[in-house]
Amino acid sequence: MTNRTAAQTRDVRTPGNVAGQATQTSALDRKSLNLLGLFGPKDDLQALVRLPNGRLKTVKTGSRISRSTVLGIDAEGMILEKSGKSQRIAIPGS
Repeated sequence: MTNRTAAQTRDVRTPGNVAGQATQTSALDRKSLNLLGLFGPKDDLQALVRLPNGRLKTVKTGSRISRSTVLGIDAEGMILEKSGKSQRIAIPGS
């Protein structure tokens, strides 16, 4: 039998007002590439993306995703190049 502390057995639920503020209805287009977040040092940012098939992938500058190349990642989002055209992808709701 395992002894658990009060913190380990405590019922952890997100209060409704917090969940409501942290949740955006229909923020993601489930059929498109979505930028979920950015992380890492400012001069070497990486991005967490949700692919159109629902899989998650971490990318960096130079990575290939969905027939595109990541040209750059900055605090505003990431820039993709596909067929000679560039497109900025931002985090939904930002």
